[in-house]
Amino acid sequence: LLPPLLLLLLGRPGLGAPGQGAGTWSRFARLPYPQDQLFLHDTFPDGFLWGAGSAAYQTEGGWRQGGKGPSVWDTFAHRPATPPGAAPPGPVGGDVASDSYNNLFRDVEGLRRLGVSHYRFSLSWARLLPNGTAPPNPAGLAHYGRLLARLRELGVEPVVTLYHWDLPQALQDAFGGWASPVLPRLFRDYAELCFRHFGGQVRYWLTMDNPYVVAWHGYGTGRLPPGVRGGPRLGYLAAHHLLQAHAKVWHLYNDHFRPAQRGKVSIALSSHWIKPQRMTEKNIKECQKSLDFVLGWFAKPIFIDGDYPESMKSNLSSLLPEFSEAEKEYIKGTADFFALSFGATLSFQLLDSHMKFQQLESISLRQLLYWINSEYNNPQIFVVENSWFVSGTTKKDDAKYIYYLKKFIMETLKAIRYDGVNVFGYTVWSLLDGFEWHRGYSIRRGLFYVDFQSHDKKLMPKSSVLFYQKLIEKNGFPPLPENQPIEGIFPCGFAWGIVDNYIQVDTTPAQFLDSSVYVWDVHQTKKLIKVDGVYASKRKRHCVDFAAIRLQISLLQEMRVTHFHFSLKWSLILPLGNLSLINHTLVHYYQCFASELLRVNITPVVALWQPMIENQELPVSLAKYGAWENTETVQAFVEYARFCFTSLGDHVKFWITMNEPSVKNLTYTAGHNLLKAHAKVWHLYDKEFRRSQKGKISIALQADWVEPACPFSRNDQEVADRILEFDIGWLAEPIFGNGDYPEVMRAWLHRINSVDLYNFHLPYFSEDEKKLIQGSFDFFALSHYTTTLVGSEKEDAVKYDHYLEVQMINDITWLHSPSRAAVVPWGLRKLLKWVKSKYGNVPIYVMANGIDDDQNMVHDKLRVYYIQNYINEALKAYTLDDVNLQGYFVYSFNDKTAPKYGLYSYVANQYEPKPSLKHYREIIGNNGFPGPETPELLCPEEVASCPKCHFLRTRKSLLAFISFVFVAFIVTIFFITYYSKRVERRYK
Repeated sequence: LLPPLLLLLLGRPGLGAPGQGAGTWSRFARLPYPQDQLFLHDTFPDGFLWGAGSAAYQTEGGWRQGGKGPSVWDTFAHRPATPPGAAPPGPVGGDVASDSYNNLFRDVEGLRRLGVSHYRFSLSWARLLPNGTAPPNPAGLAHYGRLLARLRELGVEPVVTLYHWDLPQALQDAFGGWASPVLPRLFRDYAELCFRHFGGQVRYWLTMDNPYVVAWHGYGTGRLPPGVRGGPRLGYLAAHHLLQAHAKVWHLYNDHFRPAQRGKVSIALSSHWIKPQRMTEKNIKECQKSLDFVLGWFAKPIFIDGDYPESMKSNLSSLLPEFSEAEKEYIKGTADFFALSFGATLSFQLLDSHMKFQQLESISLRQLLYWINSEYNNPQIFVVENSWFVSGTTKKDDAKYIYYLKKFIMETLKAIRYDGVNVFGYTVWSLLDGFEWHRGYSIRRGLFYVDFQSHDKKLMPKSSVLFYQKLIEKNGFPPLPENQPIEGIFPCGFAWGIVDNYIQVDTTPAQFLDSSVYVWDVHQTKKLIKVDGVYASKRKRHCVDFAAIRLQISLLQEMRVTHFHFSLKWSLILPLGNLSLINHTLVHYYQCFASELLRVNITPVVALWQPMIENQELPVSLAKYGAWENTETVQAFVEYARFCFTSLGDHVKFWITMNEPSVKNLTYTAGHNLLKAHAKVWHLYDKEFRRSQKGKISIALQADWVEPACPFSRNDQEVADRILEFDIGWLAEPIFGNGDYPEVMRAWLHRINSVDLYNFHLPYFSEDEKKLIQGSFDFFALSHYTTTLVGSEKEDAVKYDHYLEVQMINDITWLHSPSRAAVVPWGLRKLLKWVKSKYGNVPIYVMANGIDDDQNMVHDKLRVYYIQNYINEALKAYTLDDVNLQGYFVYSFNDKTAPKYGLYSYVANQYEPKPSLKHYREIIGNNGFPGPETPELLCPEEVASCPKCHFLRTRKSLLAFISFVFVAFIVTIFFITYYSKRVERRYK
């Protein structure tokens, strides 16, 4: 949670007034990052209302049943949209839709299953008054009477909308619809009928839904029914009449029905959210104007002063009708609460582009709630419509819908808990799939799936039903033990490391290695002049001659790490891919670097090969002839490894054969050869070098966690398991498991090859090869950066993998880096548990774990958060799950070699430590996260193995004696000289 003092400093909205909402953008720009963007685990206030909604035209169907008259939507949907004589492509408009008119008890059963406290639905004006005016239709009255009675039996509160866009066609034909001043009176008469017949069972009334869409697109642009293209003037006139109609109905209820029925009346206003392109005063004013033109158009007259926003009046001049003073008084205050609709109906769909005023549309419900709170005097807010959508082809596992719902509900909770906004209810849209207005049946917004082609229209619960049901049960997102950080420390000898893909190599010789003789011209040029033909004797090169090494070692010492992981460059060490040409200078540099690391007690962790973009970091001769597809590369790698073990093995005791081979870019043949190469090198080290060098060796695999997008879905779990086997198990199972590829891979490839006519061949290992590969490890090294959600239902073609039949999903409540990498600390713990469950109690090293930033110091706070929480999850795996975790390495060392990932920035040839470096150093110093009750762990000081230092360490007593003798000799000579001089002076 955010610190209470910080919330106090930022301020919560007090009494609002027009224009005060303009402070919203600057306030949210100042909120602490990343704390304010973290998921809030908390519950809603007691008595909070949870519900679902629907609209008559979208779900009822029965357009000619029970005496219903046609609405403007019926007429609009039946216009000829296809060539004459052609069959329509699917259901026509809302003729049948979800057929709720004939399945009333089916819908109510869905409500019972959800456990909601309220149900928002609309009455069909044309069903109750087929001609728009009296007489009423008894069948319509009976239908809604049955619905209200059933809701009462279940204890579900009805929230009833009088008018949700389906104006009786008769009123459009006779009067021109909302363009006529007659409509407000007729609407009042319709409302009176509803209040008299249903008011005793209804506590919450909404006069109408989203008047912006009705006025602007019904009478201005003509995009929606009744399709009148009257331009802005007619759009503003229709809105004028809608406001008058709403006010008449509110006063009718207030004067004649409230005393007995004790209900509340409001209007459902829809809005978008907008953010400035840049945080300038001008852009913020344009954002404020955008909200004035959409939401303020109706909200300011009702909630403030009965008149339109000043920005509208000053910009629109004579286009905007005027209210008389009496009308202003009559409209002002005609709402008992603020009913807000926010989501896919308006946002990015029906918002007129001119009303964005060149700013950027966004979907931040929290900021909109804060703006309403500031702008309209802290009203009680009821979210009466909110959600997003999924593809029309999505059936059961609607993961995208769930994560938008999760985002919106969490933002509502933050508005309540952090911002002091008075929200008392939330309504998911919608209860069931239906006709989605101008988008028809191409999208779905229901919690329950409806097969529109079926006869009985049964409801099938989607995964979102289970999500919402559990959320209602818990009244939000209560904190869970697994979400809480723990205290504790790692074991003695735990490896605290840092990674640099490739160390900075600079083999430029130091100046004092130059054997030439120079004369200083002190009289004329003031420069050094080389003396031709005269040379001093050359001295042997020393490691201290490499200035680049000294700098890097000093930076590593500042971190206090115990291990440093980097990769060798095979393409530079052996440019021709064999021993015919060896870069001895580079090898000497690596020898020096490793020995200098040991000198300061840092253990070098060295990878023989790490793939890079250019030639996969293979020697050109190998890259040109098939790379890992060619079996000759296997033997070349073995010879290269032998050379490295021979040249560097005295300094390196911690080897990685291959670091993060990318399975995304590997063919099955290349992966096959790569595994054999790794195994041969492991056995080479084991047989020829381990005894003398006493090191350890393994392979390092990239291992991001994969989570089922719908946690309740068996299909999504199967997809997640499949991806883990293809991403990790492909290379891990042969080495750490049974010596062969995962059975899941073989079964899947067999299936798609036979069904989809693919030709993906996964090679087979011989029995000897299986024995060679199985067990070729000393530890399990993995690189982990993020977590991915996967689903089984195709939703977004761009993020769908047809080969593996997997849909990539994004949880928009997660923190994301500038490159959109998700920050999911618990994914590391799940991964470590998975490795243990599959491969036993193998020693595990997290060889790389890091996040990018955008070169802005404020975003290093994300890396601080990342390091803190990922290490804490690693501690949970070690402490609570008994995972044999032996080391953790942060990626990466510096921005020069890994831009945006480093703990050191690199600007103007200077390295500067970032705040995250200090934080990591503190964690290393504490060996984790000790608390008051954490027992003290006394660890013996570890000294890295240094062959050249061995002589000195094993002969400390001899060296001390020699030093004593030398000092005594110097002191004796001093005294002899001193007293000899005194004796000479005395004789003189």
